[in-house]
Amino acid sequence: MSEISEPAEASNSDNTGWGDPAGEPTHLAEKPLNEWRRATREVRSLAEQLGISMAEVCRRADVPQGTLSPWYAGNYNGNYPNTTARVRKWLDAEATRRAASMATLAEPAFVETPTAREALNALIYAQSAPAFVLITLGAGMGKSTVSRHVVATRPHAYRVVMRPSTGSVHSMLNVLATEIGVVERDPKKLAYTIGAKLRRNGRNTLVMVDEAQNLTEAAVNELRYYMDEYGCGIALLGNEEVSTRWGQTTPREGQAQLHRRIGMRIRRMTPRQADIDAYVDAWKIEDPEVRKLARAIGRKPGALGQIAESLKLAAIMASGAGRDITADDLRQAWVNRGGEEMR
Repeated sequence: MSEISEPAEASNSDNTGWGDPAGEPTHLAEKPLNEWRRATREVRSLAEQLGISMAEVCRRADVPQGTLSPWYAGNYNGNYPNTTARVRKWLDAEATRRAASMATLAEPAFVETPTAREALNALIYAQSAPAFVLITLGAGMGKSTVSRHVVATRPHAYRVVMRPSTGSVHSMLNVLATEIGVVERDPKKLAYTIGAKLRRNGRNTLVMVDEAQNLTEAAVNELRYYMDEYGCGIALLGNEEVSTRWGQTTPREGQAQLHRRIGMRIRRMTPRQADIDAYVDAWKIEDPEVRKLARAIGRKPGALGQIAESLKLAAIMASGAGRDITADDLRQAWVNRGGEEMR
């Protein structure tokens, strides 16, 4: 593992708590003394690069501060080689992690594929109208990415993720309250307090519920109540079950009130070729064979998400060999991730 470069001398009063060791453990033999010297230089250099204190190094390296501090100062009464080895283990692991991070291709934060644009327009409509919309996309097609993008770029937009354990009315309200910053200890007042917060932002609030297939019928009706009473746009995002349960052209029994309020339905279970092409373009890959293989992976179950994970693994494999990513790297990454062999 390559040694981390040594920075210029820092003041003993720097705000991360690092300074020069008070002395050296000269009672050590030459080899463990040199290992201590190297480790103390590297741990200080890395800590200053990361801007972390000695206490944080102790936490990350799993070394008690009562051990690390005197070890670093050079006045430790314990076993220097053992502590040096523990510090070295963290330094090497951090160097490996950083090398892998640098090797990984930069994943685009948001790619406006044609399908993503459809979903984005539906979410903007839900917030502006306000309206109730359903968005059903296949696995790996970016529904979570689109909803995160809306949160990042539009005011008063909130995103909550449902799990099987949070699908009931009360559990859903607790998750929503946490997301929008509502604290209400009286369960009887929770729904009203949430509504008051949403209404306070005017008629431009949006609540996006990801993994909405985990909601109960009662919880979805509760969301309808928020749209009716507080002018809040609601978007349910999820898998095919979202469409079959609430998105049919003919309402199921007991769903008439919800059905007539649904302003838009988007359902796409497989990506268009234009989606895949736009996504591959966003990774800025020039090798035509890599691009061709990435597009083929995008047509597999998992779609665009499979492209992302396979490219990141392939980039790390290529970096280990000291070269740019090749089609063979991407092909092997796909196989390693559980895909079939691709020619």
